Amino acid sequence: MEQAQSIGAAAATKLGSRTRWGILAILFIITTINYADRATISIAGPEMKKVFGLSAVEMGFIFSAFAWSYVLAQLPGGWLLDRFGSKITYFFSIFLWSVFTMMTGMVGFMAGGAAVAMLFALRLIVGAAEAPSFPGNSRITSAWFPSHERGLAAAIFNSAQYFATVLFAPIMGYLVHSYGWQSVFFVMGGLGIIMAFVWLKTIYGPKDHPTVSASELKYLQEGGALVDLDGARVDTKSDVNTLACIKELLSNRMLLGVYIGQYCITTLTYFFLTWFPVYLVQERHMTILKAGFVASLPAIAGFLGGIIGGWISDRLAKAGYSLSVSRKVPIVIGMLMSMSMIACNYIEADTLVVAVMSLAFFGKGVGALGWAVVSDTSPKEAGGLSGGLFNTFGNTAGITTPIVIGYIVQGTGSFAGALVYVGANAALAIFCYLVIVGDIKRVSLVKSLNK
Repeated sequence: MEQAQSIGAAAATKLGSRTRWGILAILFIITTINYADRATISIAGPEMKKVFGLSAVEMGFIFSAFAWSYVLAQLPGGWLLDRFGSKITYFFSIFLWSVFTMMTGMVGFMAGGAAVAMLFALRLIVGAAEAPSFPGNSRITSAWFPSHERGLAAAIFNSAQYFATVLFAPIMGYLVHSYGWQSVFFVMGGLGIIMAFVWLKTIYGPKDHPTVSASELKYLQEGGALVDLDGARVDTKSDVNTLACIKELLSNRMLLGVYIGQYCITTLTYFFLTWFPVYLVQERHMTILKAGFVASLPAIAGFLGGIIGGWISDRLAKAGYSLSVSRKVPIVIGMLMSMSMIACNYIEADTLVVAVMSLAFFGKGVGALGWAVVSDTSPKEAGGLSGGLFNTFGNTAGITTPIVIGYIVQGTGSFAGALVYVGANAALAIFCYLVIVGDIKRVSLVKSLNK
């Protein structure tokens, strides 16, 4: 009741500006490009598979290359965010991943093993460059949004992963069909470089933004936003012992359950990002042009699910329910819907398969509230590290999912086992949130602060 009254008092404050929603719009646009760059390899994949004569297992390893370095760079990326702030760290992240995405198109001028090795190496570099992106998103929304708006804010920037497929999968499918697979990397890399400089001109901390009003700043502070997280002056002397902090975060049962749950949920993400277009071409015998358009349909459902899941979560919070209830209810319901993809193994009609996959991806969107939970729970002294650790666990699925599915497909000649594998991960995510996580609340560091 006290929490509900506090929310009501904050909501009653008259706002002179809504700058936070403009910041969120930039996060959404950047994250859309981020995920479109990740998906370039899956849209170009069927054509590259033919050009370079790759097996399913080899494709699985190439699909996973991004995630190897992305995972390894999470903790360094989180440390950079905490040390130098979100604005400058994120700028270099956007700029570098875009440059190396563009360079991936140049692999087309090579041949044989050298081309495959260079392709793998460039995807490794892109993965490392993108590492600070989602911890940065979480950090910025923690600073710019009160707790009762944070579920929707996190859902909006997270839903960009689906919007990226909605917007860019048909475009990239057309580019591959009309101009060759290399064109996808040139176009997306160029777009990202432009947006890196837009980022520099538009992103500020709440206390430094030129258009934020005093009343909006008060509203943020009263609602629990960490408005001092990214001030104009960044103290480069860390207050946290990094290694001790990582150990302390991992020893917290609630956070560990959230981290493992994110691994399971991200398994669904990487199935759709990597193997889903190949599934449509190989298992359902669609052309790459048609697959590009069909892949956008589940993504539309995922985008809508993401917005709805965040909205439901915040409505529950505003109604006075605890964070544990308001975050867990959409996650559990969403993962139950995601398990429906296993039914595609028993369906012949392509139209019905797309409908079921759309339901599964809608559910994945509804349940993708992990970043809201991280914003709610991370210690304020180590938001970047906690987000990096969370993303390390989550994107380990980017390594395992493409490879495991590659072995399943090559060993069985079918995607049936792959769909069961992905559905089982949705079930495990439910177990994590219902059994391991417990109460959702912000963690306070005890052992790892430098005195």
